[in-house]
Amino acid sequence: MVEIIKTDTGVREMPPHCDTRDGPVVKAAKKALEAGNINHVLVWVPRESEKELREVFERTLRARKAGKDAQDVADDWFFETTIRLHRAGESAPYTGMKPAGLSEGPVVPKAEKAIETGNPEETIDFIVNTVKDDLNRRFFRVMEKKNYDVNNVAAGREYIEAFIGWVVWSHHLYMYVQGKGGHGEKHRE
Repeated sequence: MVEIIKTDTGVREMPPHCDTRDGPVVKAAKKALEAGNINHVLVWVPRESEKELREVFERTLRARKAGKDAQDVADDWFFETTIRLHRAGESAPYTGMKPAGLSEGPVVPKAEKAIETGNPEETIDFIVNTVKDDLNRRFFRVMEKKNYDVNNVAAGREYIEAFIGWVVWSHHLYMYVQGKGGHGEKHRE
């Protein structure tokens, strides 16, 4: 399952992550409940949502004392509220808490591993090689189509499609790297 997110710079895909039952937001929410300390999860929501999350946290702690069923319902309510507030902070739609075990794609696990190990090289190499391979493919497609017969309009259109696929994609990639779009870019330093 991949989530489609609309941004100011277009549409992009985001693998399931922050809104999953086994994602980092729910992990932080679980830690907060276990420790009885909301600060473990407050970092995942914007400041303007803190009051709402604190109220839900206190009610969840009280409801958890009413037995296992009440605890499960209250915990899920707390997790979903936390995810909703987190997503709102990213200006992203809340579409519910997703199940655990969804594929995050190849980059998210590498990026999280880099944070754990303090070594970003595997992630950087993977991304750089992926981008390089894609840009080479696009470029050579343009070159393959470039010398079309001017009287073959269909071939000319194929060239223009490849041209746009190379030039516009290069521009969009550059803009993304410069922080002009993407997941949580308002947080970019």
